[in-house]
Amino acid sequence: MPSLIRFLFTLAVLGGIAYGAMWALVSYVEPTPREMTVRIPANKINPDF
Repeated sequence: MPSLIRFLFTLAVLGGIAYGAMWALVSYVEPTPREMTVRIPANKINPDF
């Protein structure tokens, strides 16, 4: 039984660290918006050609 509790505690600690890392990324990293251009071939727009 003590090994099960130790295992669950270790999983909880690792989960907390992962959650904290995700929270830090969301809080401190700001994406930079920029324009994006995508070329669409003419045969995709008008397949009659």
